[in-house]
Amino acid sequence: MSLFSTQRRILGVAVGIATLLAFGPASDLAAQEKRAPQTAGVDNTKMGPYRALAQLTYAAALKGDHAGAATLAKILERTWDKAEDYGGDTALSKTNHALFEQIDKAMDQFISLFLEHSTPPDAAKLKSAYTQYLEKLRLGD
Repeated sequence: MSLFSTQRRILGVAVGIATLLAFGPASDLAAQEKRAPQTAGVDNTKMGPYRALAQLTYAAALKGDHAGAATLAKILERTWDKAEDYGGDTALSKTNHALFEQIDKAMDQFISLFLEHSTPPDAAKLKSAYTQYLEKLRLGD
């Protein structure tokens, strides 16, 4: 066996091991966590659009774009109210009023950090409100 083929064989094994290390744990986590099918990054669930808007709002806030985050928070609030409060027979307020109230309260706490304040929110309060809101949304999926 030549030195060149031995080096190629070692390189092939190294690449194989690196691939397993890089993608093995990710695939294990993906198998453990059930993810909803998505279209353009938005979960195809009843709560998916609200989650996506919350994620965009949070991301804007983390980037320091308070005005953009406030705009997205208002869009989130109006979209939620139109569909889940006044949205007819399939609205969450009609099908599961208790859950609607839980999610609505968590959303209000999250968006109030943008709509009721002209300055960027405290990072710890923002993360807490965001996390609590996402947890409540999961209950609606």
